Amino acid sequence: MSGDTQAITADSLLNFSLHDSPGHLLRRCQQLAVDLYTMEVGANGLTPRQFALLLAVYQKAGISQVDLVRQTGIDRSTVAEMVARLIKRGLLVRQRTENDRRTNALAITAEGERQLRLAQPGVMRSQERLISPIPVNRRAEFIAMLQQLIEQLEQNP
Repeated sequence: MSGDTQAITADSLLNFSLHDSPGHLLRRCQQLAVDLYTMEVGANGLTPRQFALLLAVYQKAGISQVDLVRQTGIDRSTVAEMVARLIKRGLLVRQRTENDRRTNALAITAEGERQLRLAQPGVMRSQERLISPIPVNRRAEFIAMLQQLIEQLEQNP
């Protein structure tokens, strides 16, 4: 047995607590965040990732798909699929950039902006419900710690 395998014994598994496991807790929080989002925005509204993509494009018209991946944290192949579907639904448009004909610039359509504006009140309610258990005076610290986790893990996977 290797040293790593020897450390995992039946007793250590009995003592392992999912309730103290950061990965498990973050996954549970994500599940609850999506549930709250869906309750507030509605099952027929934009999904959280669609909202993130459309918002990023709205805030930075002409953004490339590569920059959209960086901005949202959604993987490249998923962004490509989502962009294609959002274009098909008439929420985004894509055109080649003049500087680099291999790069696509994305822009939101009037309908895409309308969908964003329809979803925004529900998104804001879901965010408020999500953070409501955190004392008001600790919320900025909590958000900063989440941002720190993301930044550090992206730099050092």
